[in-house]
Amino acid sequence: MTTRRSFLKTSAVLSAGLLVAPKLFAYDKKYIGLQLYTVRDHMQSDPAATLAKVAQVGYNSVEGATYTGTEKFYGMDGAGFSKILKDNGLIMPSCHYRLGEDGKDMKGTILNDWNRAVDDAAALGIKYMVCAWLSPAERGTLEHYKKIGGDLNTAGEICKKAGIQLCYHNHDFEFIQEDGKYPYETLLAVTDKNLVKMEMDMYWVTKAKQDPIALINEHPGRFPLWHIKDMDKTPEQMFTEVGNGVIDFKKIFEHSSKAGLKYFFVEQDKCPGEPYDSITKSYNYIKSNLV
Repeated sequence: MTTRRSFLKTSAVLSAGLLVAPKLFAYDKKYIGLQLYTVRDHMQSDPAATLAKVAQVGYNSVEGATYTGTEKFYGMDGAGFSKILKDNGLIMPSCHYRLGEDGKDMKGTILNDWNRAVDDAAALGIKYMVCAWLSPAERGTLEHYKKIGGDLNTAGEICKKAGIQLCYHNHDFEFIQEDGKYPYETLLAVTDKNLVKMEMDMYWVTKAKQDPIALINEHPGRFPLWHIKDMDKTPEQMFTEVGNGVIDFKKIFEHSSKAGLKYFFVEQDKCPGEPYDSITKSYNYIKSNLV
C-alpha cells in the first residue's frame, strides 16, 4: 500500500533523478525514426517490403524522401501509402521536398504546385514539410539566400493554414562564409521563426566545424527535427552508424528540450554494406543509450 511517507520518498527520488538526468524527461521518447533516404534503393524497388523490414528492426517512425517530381509517395497516392504505413505500425510525421528553383517543370516543390503538395501532406497526416536540399544552382550569394528566406516564409504561411510546420534541412554548404557571414545565419535571420523552423543534421553541422549545442543555445525552440547521423573516426570523416563515430549524441540529447525537439530520424547517406545492418546498429545504440 502506498503511504504518504512512501509517496514523498518516491517523489524525492524522482526529483533527484530530474536534477541528475534531465535528458530523460526532455521529450517524448515514443518514436525512433528513420529517414527513408537511407534505404532508398529498397524503397524504389519494393516500398511495402522495405517498410515492413524497417518496422521489424524496431523503428516506428519514418521521414519521407520522395514526392517531388511525381507528386506521389513512393509511387502511391496518399491513401495507398498511408495504408502501408498503418499496416506496419509506422507513422510519417515529416517528409522532404525540394525548393524547385532550378527545375521549373518539377512539380510538388516549394516554388511549383506547393498548394497541391501541402494538401497531399495534410491528407497523409504529415506534420512537418522540410526543404531538403539546395542544388548548387540554387545557392548563390547571401542576397540570394535572403530571397530563398522570403520564399520559405511564403511557403510556411501556406503550411500553417493546413496545420503543418515548414522546416529547412541543412548540409555543410550553408556554413561557407561570405563577407564574414554564414548563409545559415542569413536563413535564420530572414525567416519567421514561427513559419520556418529547422531540421538540424548533426553530421553536416559537425562536418562544417560548427557546434550543434551552440546553435541550439543561440536559437532555442527552432529545431523540432533532428537528423541523427554519425561521423566516423577516419580522416575522410565519412558517414557511420549512430554510436560508432565521434559525435557526442548523449550530450546533444541533453539539450533536446531547449531545441524544441519533437522527432528525430536516423539517416546514413552511405552504408558500408547492407543498409538494414547499419540501421539495426544505429537503432540498438539509440535504444540502449539515448531514449
